[in-house]
Amino acid sequence: MLTIHAADEVRYSWDDPEPVKDGAVVVEGVRVQAVGPLTEVLERFPGARVRRWPGVLGPARIHEGPLPQAPTPRERIHAVLKSGAVAVLEEYADTPELRAAAERNDVVVFRRTRPTAIVDLGRADLAVFDESGLCIATVCAGRLVHRRR
Repeated sequence: MLTIHAADEVRYSWDDPEPVKDGAVVVEGVRVQAVGPLTEVLERFPGARVRRWPGVLGPARIHEGPLPQAPTPRERIHAVLKSGAVAVLEEYADTPELRAAAERNDVVVFRRTRPTAIVDLGRADLAVFDESGLCIATVCAGRLVHRRR
């Protein structure tokens, strides 16, 4: 299903000097199909489902430290997703149970950290943060996996 994620501001990367005001990211399946001003995206993709988010939308992050404590590996991975991250470092996904939980949820396990960015035809890993820095939505491989109510 084609989904447009629209926000007050879209950043291709978190250090992007020129964010797109009233921007949008088009997602189909697990891939980004387009990024740009919402008005242009709506013209190019009529009939797409639109999700509007208050705040700043950018690439999902890599969780660079120990995974949050929780009773089960699944809950530990979900806590990472709630933070706006869709990847963890291998050194912290250090049990078969954590790696399996990450894989089941499409969370990527990286050997080392790397820059993140929203790119055309790249994997649709997105996060939206409000003005206080709180994650209000996370999209992992094209699926909305976290939404703060």
